[in-house]
Amino acid sequence: MQIIAHRGASGLAPENTLKAMALAIELGVSAIELDVQQADGELWVFHDRRLERCTDGHGVLAQQSRAYLARLDAGEGEHIPTLWQVMALIGGRCELHIELKGAHTAKPVAALTRRAESELGFTPAHWVISSFHHPELARFARLRPELRLGALTANLPLQHARFAEQLGAWSLNCDVDFVDAGLVADAHRRGLRVLVYTVDEPSDRDTLAAMGVDGIFTNRPDRFS
Repeated sequence: MQIIAHRGASGLAPENTLKAMALAIELGVSAIELDVQQADGELWVFHDRRLERCTDGHGVLAQQSRAYLARLDAGEGEHIPTLWQVMALIGGRCELHIELKGAHTAKPVAALTRRAESELGFTPAHWVISSFHHPELARFARLRPELRLGALTANLPLQHARFAEQLGAWSLNCDVDFVDAGLVADAHRRGLRVLVYTVDEPSDRDTLAAMGVDGIFTNRPDRFS
């Protein structure tokens, strides 16, 4: 079962920061997941729509200036990193699962993955691009059809993994609260991997392994070494 550091090692350092990414690398993970939004012409690694939970800033991230976002404290003196800063830190040492957090992210992320392959030692095999915003995921697929896609869901769909198959996804990424053996089996019949978020307890990992789940996203990769 693959262990994917969720927002970096976010149970041990402020989520989605360079510190969390560096710690995940130190722990030897094979993959890191992060969230990407766009504001003021830059791609920022940040999960929430608003800034209040994870920084000392205020307001909707997408409405802020580059200068304002760059000076915020994201915890323990860390700043909100840009996607390029995270890519440069990782430098092709593990897979990078990039979640597109909304509209207008597919095109710049596609461009930056190409640049990272040229300058930072990444290859197309390093990327998995995921989103709950399925139209944006489909747009990304048209831009870089050779890359793997992760179709995210926070519920148990009526037609199981059909939507992920229709998107041409590589994986079905689903919530631990809703995944069951029937969904896993249906996804596997369609040729999809099943990755489950967010799993921090080894006992939950064992339950999911018995279902045949292929990987988990965890805030505590140190518990699954």
